[in-house]
Amino acid sequence: MIRNAALFFAVLTLLLFATGCWSRRELNDLAIVTGVAIDKIDNKYRVSVQVVDPGEAAGKKGSSGRSPVTLYDASGDTVFEVIRRMTTVTPRKLYFSHLRMFVLSEDLAREGIGKILDFFSRDHELRTDFYIVVSKGRAAKDIISILTPLEKNPSTKMFTSLEVSEKAWAPTVAIQLDELINDIVSEGKEPVLTGILIKGNPAIGKGKGNLETIDTPTNLQYGGIAVFKKDRMIGWLNEEESKGVSNLTNRLDSTVMEVACGNNGKLAVEVIRSNTKVKGKVKDGQPEIKVTIRTEANIGDVECQIDLMKSKTLYDLEIELEQKMKSDAERALSKAKKLKSDIFGFGEAIHRADPNYWQTVKKDWDKHFPSLPVRIKVDFKIRQLGTTGDSFQNKLKE
Repeated sequence: MIRNAALFFAVLTLLLFATGCWSRRELNDLAIVTGVAIDKIDNKYRVSVQVVDPGEAAGKKGSSGRSPVTLYDASGDTVFEVIRRMTTVTPRKLYFSHLRMFVLSEDLAREGIGKILDFFSRDHELRTDFYIVVSKGRAAKDIISILTPLEKNPSTKMFTSLEVSEKAWAPTVAIQLDELINDIVSEGKEPVLTGILIKGNPAIGKGKGNLETIDTPTNLQYGGIAVFKKDRMIGWLNEEESKGVSNLTNRLDSTVMEVACGNNGKLAVEVIRSNTKVKGKVKDGQPEIKVTIRTEANIGDVECQIDLMKSKTLYDLEIELEQKMKSDAERALSKAKKLKSDIFGFGEAIHRADPNYWQTVKKDWDKHFPSLPVRIKVDFKIRQLGTTGDSFQNKLKE
C-alpha cells in the first residue's frame, strides 16, 4: 500500500514538470500552403504559393463566391528570403506541412534546380511526400493559378491526377523530393519529372467562370517527361517515349495498349501487371544490359472482326503487343542516348555487376552510355477476354 502511494506521488510530481503542447500552433494563425511554383525572373526567384481559404474549402455552409484558394507571390535572391518577404502581404504565417504540389518553370529547370531544392529538403516543417513537376510552355505561377472542377483545391487535383495517371496510363511519373534528390546525386541514374501544361485560355482558367460550365474551358493536363542531367533539364520525351520509360524502369502498373485489328479496326488491351528486371554485365571489358519485361493483360475493347476463341489469334496478338512494348522502350532508350542521360539507372546495374569496372567509367558515364548495348526481351501474355468471348462484331459481317 505504501509502495503504491509512493509511486502515485512520484508520477504526480513528474506531471508538474510536463510542458504540454508548448510548440503548438493555432490554425487561425496559419496560412496552409498546398501548392508552390517557382520561376526565374531577371535573375531573381519568383515564388508563388497557393493558400487554402478554410471557409471556402470546407463548403458545408454554401459558398460566399470567393475562390477556394488564394495566390501570393514575391521575388528575391533566395527561396528562404522570398518566403519571409511574403509576410508583408499574407495575413498569416505560411505553413508548408500540407504541401501537395511543387511546380518548376521549364526555364528554371533548364538552368538548374539544385540550389532551390536545398530549402525544401532542409526546412523542418516540410514533409517530402509532395510531387514535383515541370510547367511546359507556361510560367509555373500560371499553373497554380488555374481553378479546377471537382476538386476545390487545385493542388489536390494535380496531386491525385498525377497518382491516377501514373497507375492507370503510364506516360507520367510521380516523383517526390527524396527520389529527385537521390537521382540528382546518384552515380549511374539521372532524374526525370513529369510535365504539366494548360489546355485552354489561362486568363479564363484563373476566374470562377472556369467552374461554372459543364465543359470546363481551361484545364491542367500532364504531358511528356522532362529529362535531366544532374539538376539541369536537357529535353522532353513524347508520350510513346514516356511509356517506354515506365516499361524500362519497372514503373508500369497499368495502361492501355492498342494494335491494328482486321482490315481497318483496332483492338485494345488493359495491362493488369508488369515487372521489369534489369541485369548488368561486363564481358571482356565491355558493359552490356539485359532488360526482361513480363507483362499480363486483359482484352478491353474489340472494334473489328476477329476470332478470339482461337489460340493462334491470341498468340499472334501477344507477339504484336510484345513488339509494340519493345518499340516504345527502344524509342525511349534512343532518345535518352541522344541526350546522353541515363534515366533508366543502367549505370547502377553495371555498378552492381562489376564495382571495379564502374570505378573506371563512372566519371564519364555519359560518354559510355550512348554506345551501351541494351538487349530488351518482352514476354506478353493475354489472360482474360472480358465478360464475353468472341466479339459480336463477327455477326455483323453478314
